[in-house]
This record gives sequence, C-alpha cells and structure tokens, in this order.
Amino acid sequence: MTSRQRTADSNSLSPRRRTVVKAAAATAVLAAPLAAAIPARAAEAPAFLHGVASGDPLPDGILLWTRVTPTAEAVPGSGLGPDTEVAWTVAKDKAFTNVVAKGSVTATAASDHTVKADVRGLAPATDYWFRFSAGGTDSPPARTRTAPAADATVTNLRFGVVSCANWEAGYFSSYRHLAARGDLDAWLHLGDYIYEYGTGEYGTRDTVVRQHAPTHEILTLADYRIRHGTYKTDPDLKALHAVAPVVAIWDDHEFANDAWSGGAENHTEGAEGAWTARQAAAKQAYFEWMPVRPALAGTTYRRLRFGKLADLSLLDLRSFRSQQVAVGNGSVDDPDRTITGRAQLDWLKAGLKSSDTTWRLVGNSVMISPFAIGSLSADLLKPLAELLGLPKEGLALNTDQWDGYTDDRRELLAHLRSNAIRNTVFLTGDIHMAWANDVPVDAGTYPLSASAATEFVVTSVTSDNLDDLLKVPEGTVTALAAPVIQLANRHVHWVDTDRHGYGVLDITADRAQMDYYVLSDKTKANATSSWARSYRTRTGTQKVERTYSPV
Repeated sequence: MTSRQRTADSNSLSPRRRTVVKAAAATAVLAAPLAAAIPARAAEAPAFLHGVASGDPLPDGILLWTRVTPTAEAVPGSGLGPDTEVAWTVAKDKAFTNVVAKGSVTATAASDHTVKADVRGLAPATDYWFRFSAGGTDSPPARTRTAPAADATVTNLRFGVVSCANWEAGYFSSYRHLAARGDLDAWLHLGDYIYEYGTGEYGTRDTVVRQHAPTHEILTLADYRIRHGTYKTDPDLKALHAVAPVVAIWDDHEFANDAWSGGAENHTEGAEGAWTARQAAAKQAYFEWMPVRPALAGTTYRRLRFGKLADLSLLDLRSFRSQQVAVGNGSVDDPDRTITGRAQLDWLKAGLKSSDTTWRLVGNSVMISPFAIGSLSADLLKPLAELLGLPKEGLALNTDQWDGYTDDRRELLAHLRSNAIRNTVFLTGDIHMAWANDVPVDAGTYPLSASAATEFVVTSVTSDNLDDLLKVPEGTVTALAAPVIQLANRHVHWVDTDRHGYGVLDITADRAQMDYYVLSDKTKANATSSWARSYRTRTGTQKVERTYSPV
C-alpha cells in the first residue's frame, strides 16, 4: 500500500493528505476548551468524569479502572494535577453494606491520573459492585462479574461482541443496548476502540456527527491520552463499562491505520516523528486507559478461562507482524512473513492443543477466513477496495488480514487438523461487515467438509461500511454484493456489508451461537436495535449453520 492510501474509513473515495500539527501547540490549544467542559465542582473536589470500568475477569479476581480529575486543569494529556489518593471498594451489593475488599492507589500525572486495582480473593462466577472515592467524592457504582472456577461445570456463557467504534461517524448506541441487557458475563472488544485520524478524515458519510478531540491526527502521548479521554466521556460506553467486565484487544487504529511492527500506512516517518516513539506512546496510553491486564509487557495477547466450558485466547496481530504486501512488493505466501510472530503463534498452538475446555475461543482482530473478491462490478469493487485498503490495481485479497500471511494461517489450521482440535471459534472485527464463516484448511481446493474451525465476524459500531461509502440506502450493497462474495467464497454462509451493530455470543456444551443485532441509524443518539440473524456451530462439527431465532 502506498504511504498515503486510505481505507474505507476515509470520508470520501479519494484519499486526502493530512495536516500535521505540532503536538505541543495542539495540547496548548486543547487545554482551555477541555478544562472549560469540566463541571465547576471539579475545581473544588476530585471528579470521576470518565466513568469506571472492569476487565479481564479471573475466577478469584477482577481488574478495576477509573480516571480521577483532581483539579479543573488536570484534563487528559495535560500532565497537570496533584497526586491524589483514590480508594476503591468492592461489595456484594449496590448499597455497599457487604464490603468484601477495599484498598487505595495513588493517581499521578505520570499515569494521566488513571488508576487500576487488580483485586484478588473474590469468589468465582459472582456478581460484585465496586466504586472509587477521592477527596470526599464517590464515583458512580458499577457492577462486574468474576469468571467461573477453572474446574467448574458451566452450563452457559454469554458475551457481547463489538469492534470498530468511530466517534465522529455516529453514536455508540450498540454499547447502550448491550448495557441494557443485564445478562452478559463479559463483553469482548475486538479492536479499534478509538481511531487516530484528524477530524473529518475518517469515514463519516461526509458528515462529522460529533467532533472528537484533539481535532488533529494523534501522534504523541498527550494526543493519545486526550483521544482516549474523549471516548470515555461517551454515556453509552460508560454505561456498558459499568455493568460488565470488558475483555479487549487492540487492532490498528489504537495506533495508526494498517499498523505493523515497524510502521503503519498512516504514519510518515520523520514528518510525524519516529514510529517507535508513536507506537510506544499509543501503547502507554492504551494500558493507562483500558482495564486490560497484559500477560506480557507491551502486548495484549493472553488467555482467560471460563470453567470447563470455554477458554479465550486473545491475540495481538499488530506488534509482531511483518509489513503488509502490496503490488510488486513481496508475496503473501512468503514463509518469512508473519502476522503473529513466532513466539505468539507457538503460544497459541500450544494453548489450543492443551486446552481441556469444550470450546476454544480466539479473540482475533482481523479475519482469518480467506476472502476472494470474485467478479464484482467496477462500481462495487472500487468502494470495497477502499474499505479493505486494497490497491486499485486489483489485488484480489486483503493483505492486512490473515490472507496476507498465508504461511502462518496454514501452520495454524494444519495444527488444528493434525491434532484433531475441535470446537475452535474465531471471534473477529475490523472489516466493518458481519460474516458467518467456516474456516477451510485449504481455500484453493476447499471441499465443504474440510473446515478446521468456524468464525463469527461482527460489523462496526459506527465505522463506515459499503453503503456508507457509496451513500446509498442501507441494504442496497448487500443485496448486490453478498451473492457474488458467497459464490467466490463457498465457506461464507452469510455476509452483511451494510449495517452497524453488535453481536451476542451464547455458549453451551452443545453449541456456540452468535446473534447479530443491527442499529436503526448510527447518527441518532436514540437509535433502536433489532435482531438481524443468528448462526451457530454445533460441537464437533467445525461448521456454521443458520438458526432462526436469537437465544
């Protein structure tokens, strides 16, 4: 891909050059309006303006998160504000009459006044309430839930599943509808929790629904902190964080578009500083602002277990990958190229082989199923190429996905087949479409029976999909493109190229089912939600089938 090429997340089909704003000047410009937006009481007492959150549930513990604003000028990214003691309390009831754990931690400017408490000693598979306190001010109370005991027989698990939430493209109604359910063990965010672009540079159907901060493309630690802080003022996002723990991985936009280990499509070395510095800043801000417990420093790959029913392997497909192949620049089949890195792939293979749970879930930021574009008409191929970041010369696959790293994929799928590893389900975001796929061992000679795993892909919360790019009524592109896509990709049971929403994954010993929900209008703060489709995979089959009602 060229250094200036945009994905479908640009607000037109023609890429535009970004304006680089010096970070120091930008931070100074932003400090005044951000400080002015803080309630007056924040100048007198600490305030919890960014909500509270929990994440990475364990059988005996949970990771709690908040950000305290100790003074009016101590806005995200400012580096201002005094050290502040923040107490945390965990109870079995919302009134906090039955307290089971408490402690304190110091919020400092060095961590952008974010704090985490990794609470242990809790009971498995139990709902808890928690809150933070500072300077006489309590945060809103929030609910969380621990994972089942490792050896527990679990009859059912239910996870919300989301990805790709662009602040400027619309409202986060998907989060609100998931929060209202009240039945989630946890929710999975599969990447692109934030976006790095400057205002109006990212897919918004030519309309910025609400402007983010900072308004320029984020490059520095202060920039990334401000952007994370902006997102965590969203009421729907705060509501979801307040009712269930999140399990999150990053994709590229937490850094820059089409990021790889040594750079990104949306990064100009030199003019925008060094990639190593930008990547380090993005990672630091992410771990400050997200309730994520890294198993290894600087990466989001890790594994969680939910009793005997399921384990969840979470991947980091940005930190270790080779640069994406472009036309005339290498081969997707080069065995020296990797999407996972050697250590992560070995860790994943070993974990899948040794797993003794009924289901092996894989949190996977980009689609692993092969995708050949097929004989789409030119008017559909151009926006699809834009959405996937493909060269207009017509490379018939998305080299940012596993399609661009076929040796890693072959090794992983062969490992599943040769070791008779059943019930592996990839849970995927990134592509701004909903899919239900078998994952073929060999896409080139694929008989419909030779599937090594299954994959459920959720659409975007707000980020543009094909109908947005073409500015046509919702459903128009799916009606034309889906039959062509399925004809060229026989393992694809369903694809919806047009709608926004979320998934709910429900797991029993007999099946794993994804219920797909869609929003009425991403640009409306009060958008309604409706069930669209459901697909499941029955235990032992490694195949997807349609089912005609949600769980």
